[in-house]
Amino acid sequence: MNVTINQEENKFNVVLEGRLDTTNADQFQKDIEPLMTGEKPDITLDCTAMEYTSSQGLRMFLMLQKSVNSRGGSMVMTNMNPQVKEVFDITGFSNIIKII
Repeated sequence: MNVTINQEENKFNVVLEGRLDTTNADQFQKDIEPLMTGEKPDITLDCTAMEYTSSQGLRMFLMLQKSVNSRGGSMVMTNMNPQVKEVFDITGFSNIIKII
């Protein structure tokens, strides 16, 4: 999983590429650490090139969403491919995380 973060004040544009699973979840957690600080973050996760997420990846997204909520911010996932979106739908994560 490649993670590219572009920041402009409290607005973060994050591009996710590849597969997120148990083999790279620890690195992903380190990559998203900058998103876990600051007040009222505005985070957009661009999932155009995200191919897959495992339950470990879902856990990371949930952790990030909870952190954002606790700091009064917002998070949205965009451009999710149908296979990944189905995982979010089946697990109920699309009711927790805003997906457009």
